[in-house]
Amino acid sequence: MAFSAEELERYSRHIILKGMGVKGQKALLSSSVLVVGAGGLGSPAIMYLAASGVGHIGIADFDEVALSNLQRQIIHKTDTVGFAKVLSARAAVKAINPSVKTAIYENGVTPDNIDEIISKYDFIIDGTDSFSAKFLINDACVRNRKPFCYGGIKEFSGQLMTYVPGKSPCLGCIFGDVPPDDGCESCSAVGVIGTLPGIIGSLQALEAQKYIIGAGELLTGQMLIFDGLNASFRKVNFSGIEPCRICKSAAE
Repeated sequence: MAFSAEELERYSRHIILKGMGVKGQKALLSSSVLVVGAGGLGSPAIMYLAASGVGHIGIADFDEVALSNLQRQIIHKTDTVGFAKVLSARAAVKAINPSVKTAIYENGVTPDNIDEIISKYDFIIDGTDSFSAKFLINDACVRNRKPFCYGGIKEFSGQLMTYVPGKSPCLGCIFGDVPPDDGCESCSAVGVIGTLPGIIGSLQALEAQKYIIGAGELLTGQMLIFDGLNASFRKVNFSGIEPCRICKSAAE
């Protein structure tokens, strides 16, 4: 694959970057990432993946853009209120980097379609906001041996963790059974500072990029927790814990 003059200029800061270079940029251009949820976490993730040259981005979301989204979901604009989020996000990707191919899934992911959808992608980013959706993604990725990055936000704090098949525990290993959604204090109930999803979603995009180019250490077997009120990060180590029934089944 030879770079065009436009690509050489667009990706010049990647090409000169140690740990990325020509090889890494070509890997990004040849890669595919699915972002489930085009909201707070998905917004920065999709935008940075597009800007960095990920060749194919899938966007799954069943919701429409609401005015209350715009305080944090930066991929959407005032004039896209009322539009399907996947359509709004796809337009933003085209504006950022017209060469990136997109696929949209207007019904989101469901138990009936998730296995087929994720089979098309190299890496999955969880940008959802409910336990049921997060465990749906988790279980499907474990079954299909697909790497993914989990993210969660609330108020002034957020967290993320990356799962790589055969190398790290999944959400089921850590949390056990799926917690009930009615026990989760959602952003709509308790609020979230608008910049927080930008921090966590950007880190999720970074995990995807690192996985694709094979650079650095991923957040496997450990959860990175961010406290925005005191601007601190800490890691909780989960390596070595007993695998859950889904991981055991996938390993057989």
